[in-house]
Amino acid sequence: MFSPICRHQSGMMKYILVTGGVISGIGKGIIASSVGTILKSCGLHVTAIKIDPYINIDAGTFSPYEHGEVFVLDDGGEVDLDLGNYERFLDIRLTKDNNLTTGKIYQSVINKERRGDYLGKTVQVVPHITDAIQEWVVKQAKVPVEDDGVEPEVCVIELGGTVGDIESMPFIEAFRQFQFKVKRENFCNIHVSLIPQPSATGEQKTKPTQNTVRELRGLGLSPDLIMCRCATALENSVKEKISMFCHVEPEQVICVHDVSSIYKVPLLLEQQGVCGFLTRRLDMPMETRPRRMLTKWKEMSDRSDRLLEHCSIALVGKYTKFSDSYASVIKALEHSALAISHKLEVKNIDSANLELSTLQEEPVKYHEAWQKLCSADGILVPGGFGVRGTEGKIHAINWARKQKKPFLGVCLGMQLAVCEFARNTLGWADANSTEFDPDTKHPVVIDMPEHNPGQMGGTMRLGKRRTIFMTNNSVLRKLYGDVEYVDERHRHRFEVNPELKSHFEEKGLRFVGQDVEGERMEVIELDDHPYFVGVQYHPEFTSRPIKPSPPYLGLLLAAAGKLPGYLVKGCQLSPRDTYSDTYSDRSGSSSPDSEISELKMPSLSNE
Repeated sequence: MFSPICRHQSGMMKYILVTGGVISGIGKGIIASSVGTILKSCGLHVTAIKIDPYINIDAGTFSPYEHGEVFVLDDGGEVDLDLGNYERFLDIRLTKDNNLTTGKIYQSVINKERRGDYLGKTVQVVPHITDAIQEWVVKQAKVPVEDDGVEPEVCVIELGGTVGDIESMPFIEAFRQFQFKVKRENFCNIHVSLIPQPSATGEQKTKPTQNTVRELRGLGLSPDLIMCRCATALENSVKEKISMFCHVEPEQVICVHDVSSIYKVPLLLEQQGVCGFLTRRLDMPMETRPRRMLTKWKEMSDRSDRLLEHCSIALVGKYTKFSDSYASVIKALEHSALAISHKLEVKNIDSANLELSTLQEEPVKYHEAWQKLCSADGILVPGGFGVRGTEGKIHAINWARKQKKPFLGVCLGMQLAVCEFARNTLGWADANSTEFDPDTKHPVVIDMPEHNPGQMGGTMRLGKRRTIFMTNNSVLRKLYGDVEYVDERHRHRFEVNPELKSHFEEKGLRFVGQDVEGERMEVIELDDHPYFVGVQYHPEFTSRPIKPSPPYLGLLLAAAGKLPGYLVKGCQLSPRDTYSDTYSDRSGSSSPDSEISELKMPSLSNE
């Protein structure tokens, strides 16, 4: 049977469960990350777990339109994008087991049943599935997530979806039992609910919150804090009404309204006494007034509000209709823009609209797409899969190369840059990736047989891998701090054909970074160009606001016309451009970070 395990002799692990009601996509991930940030700022070691009630084993096979981007961890785990929020806010490194799904739980229970671990008993949701959930949480909560190797003292658990979903019922039941097993002083529940404000009346409505709290209580969980997502600040009368009908004190009703920067969310929660409440509720020995770390957060949020200079980047992809599809990419751009004191404008361009077929069918979309591309200060082609829109991306890369427009290609973006160069400089008109044209006479991008076993999930080249810089004369090497190698996260099944390397380098496209064995091309740079860089890995996954990703920082510097001066100064930003002296220190420690993008109310029409 399951029994809770003490973290250390001085006390039990503290668990904070974050649930949501009314609608999904309400901001639970940002709120969970912000709560963790407040606790970490008080000197505690904090970890986080995301529970997704879907049956998929992981997020690896999802379309970006399903749940947004697939975030990749050091160990190769393909997980929900909220784990990216946790890593960026708390400056921690999580593992694939920090993302728990129904599929993982059922798979583990079925494997035990096949081994005979249940001694012939009937395997049921209660107690076997619910016990497995609790055991997983207790075990994973103890895994160190920081470089100091210290076991966490607090575990923030986000339950995806909304209370009442049939998929989440086993998890709700598991935590109903869990609260008694770990004792009340070690467990609390934060419930995030929507306060709609119809434009016809402008009145903030509490009935949805009353209903979701009633349903949560009916399932055996009582919220300790009710966090109300609203467009404008919560009125006192509304707060008192929620307090009365939801059986909590007024100070337990927290307003989380729209703010200009989600740097401000931890500050917003701290100002309303969340830190003090959690200290008392969970009996945690910590500083009740976190100041030094949150002061840095305030400086960053104020700084983002004061930026006057603008810089525009054209994001050329195939999933641009849904911003979460490129969540980490956009965050990395924002981190770099903040570092150079520029306000970022991302111009989303559907790559298919750059193709001639669109000119024939929808000429307005074609010309609008090209107008965006031509007016941007820099161009970014991110990773992706599938043939749709690839020719449009190649057109964008060709324009960036010929017009000497700053360009960054990530994963597929790098591979297509090689294809474009082969077609238009080497004269190989049919050059392509075997992913898109298996019969091409010039396969400049080929598949990796060991990563193509016929199954889709978890079979790519995944996780943290080392890239060795092959030359000292590399812009990207200088941006990384003139290091010999870097460790970055990968997610790909195709690679540049190493047999053709000499053909490209003779014409000025240099492969300045390779893997440890020297067999895989990791970084390309183009001679005689302000900034034309491609990377096989995904640097956006390790970007932080106070440590922006060097490839993205280079793109923003080049787009703003500051890259030559930055390199001359030894890759140091001027005092006017920075609030921190740790931007170029990729290996040093730093305080927890956050995001720059706005926290907006979800659209009711999309639910």
